[in-house]
Parts: sequence; C-alpha cells; structure tokens
Amino acid sequence: MNNSTLLSVQNLSVSFLSGKKENQVLHDISFDILENEILGVVGESGSGKSVASLAILGLLPNRISKITNGDIVYNNTSLLSFNEKKYRSVRGNEIAMIFQEPMSSLNPSMKCGSQVSEILLQHGAMSKKAIKTEVISLFEKVKLPDPDRIYKSYPHQLSGGQKQRVMIAMAIACKPKLLIADEPTTALDVTVQKEIIILLKSLQKEYRMSVLFISHDLSLVSEIADHVLVMYQGKLVEYGTSDKIFHNPEKEYTKALVNARPPMDIRFKKLPTIADFLNGTDQNREVVTRENREEHHKNLYNAPPLLEVINVKKSYFTKVGLFKKNEFKAIDDVSFKLYEGETLGLVGESGCGKSTLGNTILQLDKADHGQIIYKGRDITRLPSSSIRSLRKEIQLIFQDPFASLNPRLTVGKVIMEPMQAHKLHNNDRIRKQSAIELLKRVGLAEEHFYRYPHEFSGGQRQRIGIARTIAIQPKLIICDESVSALDISVQAQVLNLLNELKDNFGFTYIFISHDLAVVKYMSDQLLVMNKGKIEERGDADLIYKNPEKEYTQKLIKAIPKGK
Repeated sequence: MNNSTLLSVQNLSVSFLSGKKENQVLHDISFDILENEILGVVGESGSGKSVASLAILGLLPNRISKITNGDIVYNNTSLLSFNEKKYRSVRGNEIAMIFQEPMSSLNPSMKCGSQVSEILLQHGAMSKKAIKTEVISLFEKVKLPDPDRIYKSYPHQLSGGQKQRVMIAMAIACKPKLLIADEPTTALDVTVQKEIIILLKSLQKEYRMSVLFISHDLSLVSEIADHVLVMYQGKLVEYGTSDKIFHNPEKEYTKALVNARPPMDIRFKKLPTIADFLNGTDQNREVVTRENREEHHKNLYNAPPLLEVINVKKSYFTKVGLFKKNEFKAIDDVSFKLYEGETLGLVGESGCGKSTLGNTILQLDKADHGQIIYKGRDITRLPSSSIRSLRKEIQLIFQDPFASLNPRLTVGKVIMEPMQAHKLHNNDRIRKQSAIELLKRVGLAEEHFYRYPHEFSGGQRQRIGIARTIAIQPKLIICDESVSALDISVQAQVLNLLNELKDNFGFTYIFISHDLAVVKYMSDQLLVMNKGKIEERGDADLIYKNPEKEYTQKLIKAIPKGK
C-alpha cells in the first residue's frame, strides 16, 4: 500500500492520577494510520483502546490524566502542541468520532435534524435552507428510512440502529479525513451490526477517509479493517494485516481473542477463556457430541413441562390524533413449553418481542390473552399477594448490571436484600455467610462483600448480579441480554459460570439474546422470534445447521465470522 501516513502515534504513554498516585494506563504505544485505510484496534475493556482515541482528540479528562511521554502527529503537525481553540477547529472538521452509546451522545431534548445542523453551523458557512438540504442528504447517505421524519424526530423516538446512523451522519457531516469509531456496534443486533459495518465501509470508500475502528470483537474487526492492532493492559501486543492477525496470530493473547467466541461448528462443554490460553490449559477441551445431546434431551423431555405458554398475546397502543389509536402487537399468539433443567434460547432482532415475553412470564407485564402455566398453575390469574412468592421461583438477570445494582449499597447488602425480602435464613449473620459463599461461587472473594458496585469491572458486576439472582434459590431464571455488553473473553467466563450453576443447582434458563453464536452455545431448544410471532423452533444445533425460514437464514448470515 503506497498511501502516506495521515496520523502517527509515537511512544505514547498516559497516566491517570488518584491523589498523589499515578496509574499508567498506556505504555509507550506506537502506530500509524495511513490515508484511506481502516485500522482496527482490538482488545478487552481496560486495554487502553478508548484512552488512545481520546488522547488523539485531546479529550482526556483534565486534572486526572496526563500524557507522560510521546507525541501524536497529524498531517506532519504535533496535536499535543494545540491549545483548546485550535483543537476545536480540528474536532469534527478534520477528525470526527462515533461513540459507543448513541443515546448518551445525542441530546435528548433536541430533534435529530437540529443536532446534525448544529455541526454544519459551527464548521461551515452555509445558509439555513442549504443546511437542512445537506442534513436530509446525509440521512439518505446513512440509509435512514424516511429522512424527513427522522429530521423532526427526537432520539428516543428512534431504534438503536437508527440512533447510531444519526451519530454517523453527524460524524461525516464535515467530511473528516479521519473517523474514529469507538465500539459503534456493540449493543446492536447482528443484522443491524452488519448493516452498520457495510455502511461504514462504503462511506470510507466514498469519502476516501481513514477510519480507526475500535472493538473488543476480533471477528467483527477482521470484516472491516485493512490492518489490525491488538492491545492488552495498555500495551501493544501484535500488529499486522487483518488476514494475518485472524488466521496466523503469533501471540497467545491474540489466539485467545480469536478463539474466545463460541464456535458455530463445534460445541465445547466449557468455553476456553483468555486465562486458559495464557496458562496453556486451552487444549483440554471436552466436546459435547450429538449423542451426548440426544441422551440429555431424552431425559429432559420425558418429564412434564415446568412452564407452558399458551396462545399469549400482548399489545401496546399509541394515540394518533384525538380518537384514533395504533395497535402494536408485541407478542402475537405465542405458545411453547419449557422443561426443568432446560436452557431455551430466545433470539430475534430488537422489537421482535423477546423482552416483552420475558416480562410477561415474570408478571411484570400482564398478558392480554392466553395462559402461562407454571408448575400446573395459571400464573396470569394469580392475586397480587401470590405473585410475591412467585418472584422467589422465577428470577431475572439483567442486561446492564451497573444500572440494576444500587450504587449506595455494598455488594454484600445487595445480595442479602432479596434474602431478607423473602425471609430466607433465620438472621443476618447466616445471610451474610450465605452471601460470602455465593460471591465465592461466582468467582469473587470474601473481601468484595464490603465494596461498592462502582469499584468493579463490567464482568465482575455481572457476577454480582448473578449472585443476587441465585441468592433466593429460584427454579427458573430469565437471562435478558445478560452477556451482550461484556467483552468476549469475560463473556466466555460468565457463560461457563451460568452452565456450571445450572449443573450444580438444577436451574432452568430462558436465555434471551440477539447474539446468535452465544444463544446457540447455551441452548437446548431455540425459538426464533420475528414481529411478535415465533418464526422457527427446534434443536439449537439443527436450526443453525439447516435454518428453514428466510428470516433465520438472514440472522445466521449476519454473524461475524471473520475473513
């Protein structure tokens, strides 16, 4: 490739300050971004990926961070010599950024059109009419449906994929030379993720811009990047072409990242983790054969069902005008059976009704029609006094562990709280001992009992959420996107933990996710949902091998498989 260097990061070191203590988070990293190329940066949370991108944009937090060594050279000029005013002329204009979470990056009180117009007003000299035309044109470029409607809509009125497209429109508004995309597809469905990847690639070619694409998913990065940089604990581990990194990685850490995602063609009893690769214990992998599964299923499905959902319907209504209402069928005549000890996978795109179905089973939402039979009783007809005891039997593991943990309570109190609510154990001394045992069971230590949620990583917080869920010894656990926000390596640890707990405690799971590779690995049977209906059902392995419906084929085709 004869392209010249657009940006060069040279021996960059960054430290965060805590009182008088300095914690170095980047250690002498160097890399170049060439003109008209996509450079992928991959690594786990805490590897320094986002810190490097914020350093390039001069957005490291004041007072608590400092660049201790190195330089960042853009177009032969050191960015570290820029003052804030000069940096502002570069941000958005020359170097733009797409953030991970569009909802926290978009202003909820401003219409989407106004937010993109603001960028053009700041950096250009166009009339208001010309700006509106340009914004509509940008919305068309990022393939937003009905650009005029989106222009007048607030962020909360759009889907996750649409919000991310608005963010991309904002980022490319001034035709930047370098676009930094920081985990732009992490929380999106596989189909939407695929669309965003194709969109970014086409925009990069059209504008001939360079892209720094940051992700923890190596398979995803390999589908978009020309070169890949692998980072671990603030250090540069490996650099090479996408093909080389994906097919012939040299370092054990890179091999671990390639293999941590559940494979589609083989089923391991336990997923290999990063630690397994680094310790050289990744070879001892027990494979679950088809015969193993058939024997297991024969035992499962000979018993009566634990839960039976019969012709359940749930609709929501929105007002249109003074007298008219629009009906949205979130669950449309859904029926299935769930057996004790089974993991039932529930998969589909956002808005297909997965979470609404979970909430209806939990009696957080009331079904409009149909029956939900749990242990022989129709729980849709239970009085509110009986629903409290049902909560002990059917529990939920949330998608976002941080949002679901009370930041004012120590982890110990978070786990003891449901025990107290359901009057489990005789006193707090026994509850405390039980909480400490649970922490150990989920891979944490006794000392963590006294800490607060903000002191933990995302993977550790999810383990705390799991400990809280199993504290009251439920029978059925609904896992609603409970690993979708985690790094692939941490995800493998949590999936292994869920399977281990299921074997030890005899749990039954409904596993809801948009990540098809994860759902296939976890599930005995699979339900594919689309627009409130069950599109396809059957053995998880068979559906992935031979999907019958076009919708299921589309979902499977969208899974990042690497080059």
